Amino acid sequence: MVADKANPTAFLKAEVDDLKAKHLNWELHSLDGASTPHCVVDGKNVLMLCSNNYLNLSNHPRLKRAAIAAVRQYGAGSGSVRAIAGSMKIHFELEKRIAQFKEAEAALSYQTGFAANAGLIPQLVGEGDLIISDQLNHGSIIDGVRLTKAERAVYKHCDAVDLKRVLEEADAKNYRRILILTDGVFSMDGDIAPLPEIVKLAQEHGAMTYVDDAHGDGVLGDKGKGIVHHFSLQGKVTVEMGTFSKAFGVVGGMIAGSAPLCEFAFNKSRTWLLSGSHPPAVAGACIEALNVCDDEPRHWKKLWSNTKYFKRRMRKLGFDIGKSETPITPVMCGESEKAVQLSHKLFEQGVFALPIVFPMVARDAARIRVMMNAGLKREDLDFALGKFESIGKELKIIA
Repeated sequence: MVADKANPTAFLKAEVDDLKAKHLNWELHSLDGASTPHCVVDGKNVLMLCSNNYLNLSNHPRLKRAAIAAVRQYGAGSGSVRAIAGSMKIHFELEKRIAQFKEAEAALSYQTGFAANAGLIPQLVGEGDLIISDQLNHGSIIDGVRLTKAERAVYKHCDAVDLKRVLEEADAKNYRRILILTDGVFSMDGDIAPLPEIVKLAQEHGAMTYVDDAHGDGVLGDKGKGIVHHFSLQGKVTVEMGTFSKAFGVVGGMIAGSAPLCEFAFNKSRTWLLSGSHPPAVAGACIEALNVCDDEPRHWKKLWSNTKYFKRRMRKLGFDIGKSETPITPVMCGESEKAVQLSHKLFEQGVFALPIVFPMVARDAARIRVMMNAGLKREDLDFALGKFESIGKELKIIA
């Protein structure tokens, strides 16, 4: 499109109108209260099936009390970035608690998971180095890669054989450093990275490993310790990155690994150095989320019980739910318009489950992404399954 010099912002409305015409636009919804299994969205009582609040901790009384206590002791904000005057005692307590939970030597908290990827990846590699990335890695990894001067290679999704091929080709080029990047749990499909094979290949070829475990934190491993614990790889992954904004019910990014890694990260990551530190309420709630995971494993167990039941029933109804191995359950619809229709009809009948369309997934792979929650009861799941069945038949998604 040629720029309109008389109206240089004309493209804004034109591009949004084009997205709407193709059913590729996002519609924002108002959550009128806490994120709970039964909530009010846009003034309507609905069953929540699209939140990342896997363990149902975002409204947990212990987290709320911890947040309030932190405000009373430390105030509403830190008043600075961490590197200058914004490192409060509670921030150091959070990092110590993360390291304990992850069974790592050290940890560092970031403002968000996106900030961790955008800030750390460009510092680990640069000119003369190589990044090797899974084909379906998250957008925050992709943007972190774009900020580097390193060469890039992509291996087929979750394909250790193809990763080996890329590493063998790289051996002949004498790179200074090689960094392998992967999601732990892939957010659109719910499948799990073959981390043991990735780590083994990295060790054989002298490469670093970096796993974004945003959707594995609180979900995989004993009590939700994550993918590294799930595969018993403690101490063998260079960077274990995660987030508090999903299963842990709060907000914020983190990395766990060696003490030199964390010291390197806070000296080099511009997103960490140049952003204000977490409000004390956030740090306090994050600490308590990890305490709850240790003290109350019933949330983790219920999440997996709900996941297995829902997946089994959806398959029996005839829905294609892909190859998911986790609480992320993609309900495949194909065309974006059909996924949007299914979402709208579900909402009308009391189920809040959003469509995922291009460019977040391939053009012909639109879906409803159902996210399981530990707070859902069996009758909640049966209600949702009934709505999926009747509307799925109406839209000819299932027979």
